[in-house]
Amino acid sequence: MDLGIAGKWALVCGASKGLGQGCAQALVQEGVNLVVNARGADALQYAASQLIAAGADAASARGQKGSEPQVIAVAADITTPEGRAAVLAAPGGPGAQLDIVVTNAGGPPPGDFRHWDRAAWLAAVEANMLTPIELMRAVVDGMAQRGFGRIVHITSSAVKAPIDILGLSNGARSGLTGFVAGLARSSIAAQGVTINNLLPGRFDTDRLAATMRAASAHSGRSEDEERRVQQQRIPAGRFGTAAEFGALCAFLCSMHAGYVTGQNVLADGGAYPGTF
Repeated sequence: MDLGIAGKWALVCGASKGLGQGCAQALVQEGVNLVVNARGADALQYAASQLIAAGADAASARGQKGSEPQVIAVAADITTPEGRAAVLAAPGGPGAQLDIVVTNAGGPPPGDFRHWDRAAWLAAVEANMLTPIELMRAVVDGMAQRGFGRIVHITSSAVKAPIDILGLSNGARSGLTGFVAGLARSSIAAQGVTINNLLPGRFDTDRLAATMRAASAHSGRSEDEERRVQQQRIPAGRFGTAAEFGALCAFLCSMHAGYVTGQNVLADGGAYPGTF
């Protein structure tokens, strides 16, 4: 299926690895020009080189050699005003005239809410609620004026089924979810702009590997056994892949998803047990 977004410009945050990289990969293979962001310069440059190669391969396969998508890497902390300014002012990029924005920030640390001070809460809200809102504020009016815009927030399945030790994430991401529910249904919906949230469950990424190591140390099981135990709790019988997640993100960014907005799309292999 041609997603109809070749030649458009997308910003993908947290694109150096994991789910963010999966989203960037899926978009560049559709011919989308990318501004990719992450904090680590070396990892981001390596990811950008892979994305450039993937875009070239996809263009060649379509018989469009010579029309490879652009990939611009900006190493910065997107959760700061300076980082956002750097991304939106990237040389050779579209500035704030982006067609697609995929927000993605690492979740705050787990723990007991009794141990979190005000600074911990403010950091979680800044990264996982206010940063996505600031990025939307920078781009949404331009999208509406041009008649096309796709914004996808990578949040967490914990928004749907809260996890007790992830209170910082539950709170901050739920705040973003409530804000999006209103904005997505405002006047921009009739101007071709959609805003949706993608809620990942357990995906086979570096972050999951770290979680498996911690769980293994706690349970006394080997890491391989811990993986098997946790996979058995998922109806699909496995963890998801970044490529699967990226494909879902790319569809929500496509011309075909113009009637999908204000939704929380859960990708968890059937782990959430509820009806709604």
